[in-house]
Amino acid sequence: MTSTRLFGRESQVDRVREAIEHIEERGAALIVRGEAGTGKTALLAEASAVATARGVRVLTIAGVESETRLPFAALQSLLHPVRSAFDRLPEPRRQALRVAFGMSDAAAPDPFLVAWATLNLLAEIAATTPVLVVVEDTHWIDRSSADVLAFVARRLDAEPVVMLAAVREESPSRLDGVGLPEVVLGPLTDDAATALLTACAPDLSREARRRLLKVAAGNPLALLELASLAPEHSRDLDRLPLTARLERAFASRLSDLPTHTRTLLLVVALNDGDTLAESFAAAALIIGEPVEAGALTPAIGARLLSVNGPGVRFRHPLMRSAVYQASGAADRRRAHAALADVLGESDDRAVWHRAAAASGPEETLAERLDARALRARRRGDVVAAVAALERGAELSQDRRRRAERLLTAAALAVELGRRDIVARLLAEAEPLALSPQQKARAAWIRGDFDDGMREDRVGAHALASLAEQVAAGGDVDLAVRILWSGALRCFWSEPGSQARRRVVEVAESLPVDAADPRLLAILGYAAPIERGARVIAGLRLLADQAGTDPESTRLVGSASVLVGTLDLGLGFSAAALDGLRAEGRLQLLTRALVAQASSAAHLGYLRVAGPAAAEAVQLATETSQPYLYGMARAIEAQVAALRGEEERAYSLAGEAERVGLPVGARPVLATVQIARGLAALGAGRYAEAYDQLRRVHDPADPAYQLALRCHTLADLAEAASHSGQEVSMRGIVAEMEEAALLTPSPSLHIGLRHARAVLADGVRAESLHVASLAADLSHHPLARARAQLAYGRWLRRHHRVADSRPPLRAARDIFDTLGALPWGERARQELRASGESGEPRVREASDRLTPQELQIALLVAEGLTNKEISQRLYVSHRTIGTHLYRIFPKLGITSRSEVRAALSRPDGTPDAVT
Repeated sequence: MTSTRLFGRESQVDRVREAIEHIEERGAALIVRGEAGTGKTALLAEASAVATARGVRVLTIAGVESETRLPFAALQSLLHPVRSAFDRLPEPRRQALRVAFGMSDAAAPDPFLVAWATLNLLAEIAATTPVLVVVEDTHWIDRSSADVLAFVARRLDAEPVVMLAAVREESPSRLDGVGLPEVVLGPLTDDAATALLTACAPDLSREARRRLLKVAAGNPLALLELASLAPEHSRDLDRLPLTARLERAFASRLSDLPTHTRTLLLVVALNDGDTLAESFAAAALIIGEPVEAGALTPAIGARLLSVNGPGVRFRHPLMRSAVYQASGAADRRRAHAALADVLGESDDRAVWHRAAAASGPEETLAERLDARALRARRRGDVVAAVAALERGAELSQDRRRRAERLLTAAALAVELGRRDIVARLLAEAEPLALSPQQKARAAWIRGDFDDGMREDRVGAHALASLAEQVAAGGDVDLAVRILWSGALRCFWSEPGSQARRRVVEVAESLPVDAADPRLLAILGYAAPIERGARVIAGLRLLADQAGTDPESTRLVGSASVLVGTLDLGLGFSAAALDGLRAEGRLQLLTRALVAQASSAAHLGYLRVAGPAAAEAVQLATETSQPYLYGMARAIEAQVAALRGEEERAYSLAGEAERVGLPVGARPVLATVQIARGLAALGAGRYAEAYDQLRRVHDPADPAYQLALRCHTLADLAEAASHSGQEVSMRGIVAEMEEAALLTPSPSLHIGLRHARAVLADGVRAESLHVASLAADLSHHPLARARAQLAYGRWLRRHHRVADSRPPLRAARDIFDTLGALPWGERARQELRASGESGEPRVREASDRLTPQELQIALLVAEGLTNKEISQRLYVSHRTIGTHLYRIFPKLGITSRSEVRAALSRPDGTPDAVT
């Protein structure tokens, strides 16, 4: 029989029931969305009952308003029943959970490592018994726990785990932006509302029924609760918003309760623990005498509370809110102070209650909040640290210390991506007579969002001056961090030569080691040509140390792309990945993947570039890095263009452009133009290709990028030589020849040698082609194949047909191996024109795989187990098994032992057929 709380919800119940009934086949995460009182809790209770009946383990957590500032409070409550399973996790993940839950004082883990550990834990438990995760009141889940739940929710497809999360329509939640499917609970239909009211209040008069149906507006909770409201409390309810009507209805029940019960109710509403003994003890302190065990019975009788095992809970969050709103500020402060006394000074919760009880500045309490913030930071909970520092600032007696706390909180809030919080904290700090160093920090913090792309008030030149000032004050580490922000602006935007020189000047004046990866990265970003020689020399010295420090290795990997040592960039980035994955540092991992994908795409290693860019797209979304998302999408477009997937290339390029254009993100826009130019070049539309690529070299164009233009010379010269743009192209070559005098950039010099050869007239051309091929191209397969194709074409056109065939065959074979299909077909055309018949390219079996499937297949080919692959890709080993189930038929194999061979052979199906 349908519960009275579920009248009119048949379709929603069916949808939730279906997810649970198929839990062993596939996992799912669903948002249950609706306004307060629409039956979310009832639907989740129905789901829990269905799951329990089917032998599914149910883990439940309900957000509590007073716990929103407690780091990982909700997650700890959720996983408490399965804490014995922590030992099943590998040490780094087990330790991450222990630190997050305050069970260890080790260094703070990256929040994503906590999320990864949680997913692993649920997968381990669900391997023997499927799991239903029920999350109520997600808008009151602490930020750290909510981020973990969002991470997990995205990765449940292949797990026997279903997550149901209730989201109140009018209260945003971290799960809102995940893109999960939703079960929406709107107002009941008139028929369903009438049936519900009849079932719960059959004796109402016709007029009372009509009025209640109008006031409740289809809200089930309103129908249930307002039907029991005394007439003297129901006047004017239809003039209030529905939530206020319900709160007033609940508050009306308080006046009839005994004084001890009302006091105890307020303490229960404010207590962030689940132990009734704490609430009784605190209430006794307020009243001045012991509180009897039956003091809550009247509240239960008034249907404000319900028994929940050994404790109690408010029957609806609005009831807790009603108790809070009905009390005075002085009463609330007394209740907080009593709770702090009961908890004792060693309990972190006591600090929050003591702070809530304070009515004026208390420096001692502010210092305790500083310590609380430090502990939260150690546990990886930046949200709680910011909240503690902000409250500490409010309690500060000294203006200087208040400013310091606000600035520290603002710097941490940058990590959260909360521009609104940063702006508010800085606005509070700036009138406090900041010291010069504090002013420098404030300016740096303000411009530290999205690598400074959204903040144009503090440019590279100003940041360099601030760094110089801070270094003079003795804080070299902060100076380097500020200067790195300035260098990033030189990458994402074009600040001009004066600003670039200023960044370099300050960088080279800092007392840091000449081979410091941070210094090399700053110089590579700010002056990739003028300081290219110095940076490249430093990179080569660091190559043997790659991977020892993942963060530093990631930095020099990105710098390598800009100074043109793409092979080093590929190596550094790959070396950084494992360490960053192990530490759960997904933001930095995203950057390393983008550098790896960019290096691999320019070199022609499309099997590396495609999966790396695809993973970067996913991680950039999860870590809220929109411009890295744009870069990754643009690199995907570049890979698609090289593979001859023209339509996909243009689609991805358009998506990336929509990210980069509004803010003028030059690397994104430059890579978009490179992708479009390659797509046109591959299709033989040379004039279009030239127009697209030319933009990367035009300082007036938003796609101009000082470093990335150095990777385009071969493409641009090819387009120019086939479209009558040789004269225009020679001007670009002359400019780049001057740049080549300043830097030994391999990418630039390889491009120049190719451009000289294809643009040359007469007898000089052959010697230039030979010179192009004589260079060391062992780590540049795409450049080598293109040089061979260009030379072979030149030989055939000069009637040296026999001589043309060897370089053309070599070019064809390399293009086929790389998957650069348009260029491979062009080599075949040249061979046919030389009189050599040839078969069409035989499609590689791996061409059938998606980027993620290819990534998994390549890892299997290396000999990694499903569990090892899952650890690299932040999914469960069951998810890897699901992917392999789809991969094997595409490769025409039946076991993982065959994967390596399958990836190295064609499948025998000509392109023309597929």
